Amino acid sequence: MPELPEVEALAQDLTGRLDGRAIVTVHVPQFSALKTYDPPISALEGTMVDGVGRHGKFLDIDASGTHLVLHLARAGWVRWREELPSLPPKPSPKSTLALRIVLDDGTGLDVTEAGTRKSLAAYVVRDPLDVPGIASLGPDPLTDDFTAQRLAEILEREGRKQIKGVLRHQGTIAGIGNAYSDEILHAARMSPYKAANSLTDDELAVLYDALRITLGEAVDRSRGLAASELKGEKKSNLAVHGRAGRSCPVCGDTVREVSFADSSLQYCPTCQTGGKPLADRRMSKLLK
Repeated sequence: MPELPEVEALAQDLTGRLDGRAIVTVHVPQFSALKTYDPPISALEGTMVDGVGRHGKFLDIDASGTHLVLHLARAGWVRWREELPSLPPKPSPKSTLALRIVLDDGTGLDVTEAGTRKSLAAYVVRDPLDVPGIASLGPDPLTDDFTAQRLAEILEREGRKQIKGVLRHQGTIAGIGNAYSDEILHAARMSPYKAANSLTDDELAVLYDALRITLGEAVDRSRGLAASELKGEKKSNLAVHGRAGRSCPVCGDTVREVSFADSSLQYCPTCQTGGKPLADRRMSKLLK
């Protein structure tokens, strides 16, 4: 799933490609991806792209004051096309194409979504805050006003909730998903199950630094990369997420996994839980 660093890099890449270009039309072969009807998708036709920005994990294309907002969900992506087919795409249950944005010079964007679970969302709105997911976002963790004190207030408010869930809840802190919450907690040497309001002052300082450094460095590594390079860059720099069964790059212990109904987390027992593996309920059921 694209998270804050990848969406930030996408916004930067698309800014250079779309600035000053006119949108000729937007095709929506996967009509279920379009979540709004007023303004209609046709309101984008003939508009000039004024900028591309980010709100948490939402990508925002500002076209003459009308905004095309994309949430790429778990398996969505944006692909730049130097040349587009002359014929419009046809709806097909086998196609990964959700939207196609056609520009005035014949180039454009394909917004795709792999897999059968379709959750990519597109919104055409007059104001990004008209998108419910943006209106309910928590603070952006890379802004200047996201201080250690603000993080402390958030954690205290969340009480006994597990720190992993607090970090990735978009209404609490915007932009951090499953992958970077694993990476932040590994960098902070902290259990994903630790209660949010149980951190000492020293632990809070370590977590805050891990959060800002992990996300900041990921943004820096992604800056200047084309959209086609971002997935590989992210994967190649992960320490624990998606690396279950491999060696921790810090201590050499085996990275472990806890599986849930529709997701999983990865962690290093030596670095994060005092050498003790966390209970994996799915594996426990299989062993009974």
